[in-house]
Amino acid sequence: MTQTSNSSPTRSRREKILTIGLIVVGIILILFFGFRAGRSFLRLQLTSLEPGVTDVALIRGWMTVPYIAAAYGVPEEYIFEQIGVPQEGNQKKALRRLNVDYFGGEPEAVLKAVQKAIQQYQAEHPRPTEAEND
Repeated sequence: MTQTSNSSPTRSRREKILTIGLIVVGIILILFFGFRAGRSFLRLQLTSLEPGVTDVALIRGWMTVPYIAAAYGVPEEYIFEQIGVPQEGNQKKALRRLNVDYFGGEPEAVLKAVQKAIQQYQAEHPRPTEAEND
């Protein structure tokens, strides 16, 4: 008794083409998102802020207020209050987005406001120096 195949040669060829096509699409997606993740990682490594930093010139438009608050040791609430932006719903927005949403896209308006707020907070709340801790 001979076993016959229920699938036609055309169907198996279509299945092979579909399989290869899906694999190619998968590889393209992996490469695309892998490249984006790698680029974001490098950007973060090259421009990230170390905790305790005081130089406000290092703040960039891609940063969020919570990120900046943690790096500079300034409460998020204080920064939001000083720049005149409601905290609710804006914690995950980058400074660039806040600039568009609340400052009419005026170049670096929110960046300058955040820098000023941090400098003001640092002047009002000086950090103890190494000598004072000993």
